[in-house]
Amino acid sequence: MEYAQLKPGRRFAPLQSLLYYSQRIVTYPALRRLVVRAVSGAVRLRQGAGKELYASTSSEESALGDLRRSGYAPLGNLLDVAQCDDIRAWLADKLLTDRDHARPGFTLAQRTEDVRVADYHLCDVIACPHILALANSPALLGLAARYMECKPTISALGLRWSFPVPGDDSALQAFHRDSEDWRYLKVLVYLTDVDGGAGPHVYLHGSHLTQAPMRLRFYSDSEITSAHSSEMLLTAVGTRGFCFAVDTAGIHKGAAPALLPRLMLQIQYSLLPSYAYRYAPQRYQGPLLLDPYVNRLILRPPAWRD
Repeated sequence: MEYAQLKPGRRFAPLQSLLYYSQRIVTYPALRRLVVRAVSGAVRLRQGAGKELYASTSSEESALGDLRRSGYAPLGNLLDVAQCDDIRAWLADKLLTDRDHARPGFTLAQRTEDVRVADYHLCDVIACPHILALANSPALLGLAARYMECKPTISALGLRWSFPVPGDDSALQAFHRDSEDWRYLKVLVYLTDVDGGAGPHVYLHGSHLTQAPMRLRFYSDSEITSAHSSEMLLTAVGTRGFCFAVDTAGIHKGAAPALLPRLMLQIQYSLLPSYAYRYAPQRYQGPLLLDPYVNRLILRPPAWRD
């Protein structure tokens, strides 16, 4: 996803900047909850209650409870090995963008040893097998709908490689909080096996319920571990296809891989568009019947098949 220009300069978007920073400056959890209640109510009035998305199994209710209480909820392997292989095979000749340095696009085979973090383009993510089907699956939409208390919006979708590289880690690999919307969650899916040496996601239990600073910043490992017990740090490890949901308003990081690279899918669901991004919806030519409201930020209107 391409970031919007939120400060004065070339391509500055003043209205978008106002909408983004309006939710940044409200840091009191109780006040944010009041805003969420009002916004979710407005979405329900315009889009319906989305009752079909609220139907759930006992395991999905358990995941919702974990997410609300902890900020982290394991969801199991929602993609099987064959589906992960399909995704890897399809991406083999697709171009990556280095997140840390400006350089021409490159395939995975062309990656140089100094690339730490690299993303695929949204058009390739959308066309990739199994991605849209998973993002629009009843299980994930239902979890997001219950967490938002209204029909959710897919506000970000991405595939990212993280590679083991000696030296200082990328800023993306330090503890931090996100600030994407009044309420949102991210569903992360490992497409490679991830253990302690492959850069697992680490989440500080319950930190999504604490007040965030108005000015977001990074936290060192020592700062987090000195203030919190080891039991508070939840580390997501699993085989390829493993999926988990996180509220990244809490403190978290994707650890830097030490031994093996990590490929991860990120699906973000939110109340509203995330005004940190410049949206450029892509054309979808596939067979899926997709909800136009849920997908409006990533897919162009001619793609609707319902």
